[in-house]
Amino acid sequence: MKFATKAIHAGQEPDPTTGAIMTPIYQTSTYVQERPGVHKGYEYSRTHNPTRTALEVNLAALENGKHGLCFGSGLAAMDVLLKTFAPGDEIISSNDLYGGSYRIFTKVYAHYGLKFHFVDMEDANSINQYINKNTKMIWIETPTNPMMNIIDIAAVAAIAKKNNVLLGVDNTFASPYLQTPLDLGADVVVHSLTKYIAGHSDVIMGAIILNDDALTEKLRFLQNATGPIPGPQDCFLALRGIKTLHVRMDRHSENGKKVAEFLVKHPAVSKVYWPGFSTHPNHSVAAKQMKQFGGMISFSLKNDHLETAREVLSKVKIFACAESLGGVESLIGHPATMTHASIPKEEREKVGVTDSLIRLSVGIEDADDLIADLKQAIESVVK
Repeated sequence: MKFATKAIHAGQEPDPTTGAIMTPIYQTSTYVQERPGVHKGYEYSRTHNPTRTALEVNLAALENGKHGLCFGSGLAAMDVLLKTFAPGDEIISSNDLYGGSYRIFTKVYAHYGLKFHFVDMEDANSINQYINKNTKMIWIETPTNPMMNIIDIAAVAAIAKKNNVLLGVDNTFASPYLQTPLDLGADVVVHSLTKYIAGHSDVIMGAIILNDDALTEKLRFLQNATGPIPGPQDCFLALRGIKTLHVRMDRHSENGKKVAEFLVKHPAVSKVYWPGFSTHPNHSVAAKQMKQFGGMISFSLKNDHLETAREVLSKVKIFACAESLGGVESLIGHPATMTHASIPKEEREKVGVTDSLIRLSVGIEDADDLIADLKQAIESVVK
């Protein structure tokens, strides 16, 4: 079954009671049992809910995985995954990553005895010097947030397998339509479903997709024991969003290309970060492991000042200055003071997150309107 068909049908059967074609919202906390332990597969909605089950099956199919688990947010998914490790375990992470991921690593789990190494993984071999007997996981984003760095998933997977280390991939920026890390050797894929997968800026949710039965059992135990689950209505909304994921990602990628090409030619712009450019670092890797290059773009202004970037964000009329990404509407953000503010300034600037860096989530509006909006915003501030 191909992607578009899976997006619409995987995990979703007509309701056996009414024939409803859409998966119902099972807004219930508990389920009647014939007698203790004799039931129809559902006992309590923290443990299982039919709407959530349909979404979890669907997500597993989209990532070509065996198991899917849903959580109340992307960070909740990461939290449960991190709970499978023990004090003294070490995790090697890419050095350019979402500020919330950096925060949960350094401000939460470091206090519980996990050790983290943040590594430039443009060359996968740079990981080798950090691997030791305590290493339990390699964690990567690709494309990275916000510098759009590309990491070779297959190359990192080979290193992980050689050293019996888990490889986790945050696939939020690409979505399973553009990239399927499990097919490239990853062990675990994590998503913030809030972004492209749900796609309409009306849901907060996360997911883990994997093939390993034993690890799935651990994760399901933690999902039930600690309770970071999404509600059935949010699961319904995510399923609805998924049905157009392939159509939306095509348009996000098409618009992203047009916007990136406009920005790279603008005299006030010093640098554009978008993996579709042949000059982008590891572009050949991106072309190999991604179907298209997506709608996420970062750029810096030649006038490298915090207030200049902030002024540009205040002048847009179609782009919305807001946190998050991946919705149908275009968003503009300032990583240094918004999504990555939890990372110390000196650490941000090591990877290129300067005060003038602006991040775009290019939506599915008309590309000409988006370009005109950016043009007027930039030129009203940078003379």
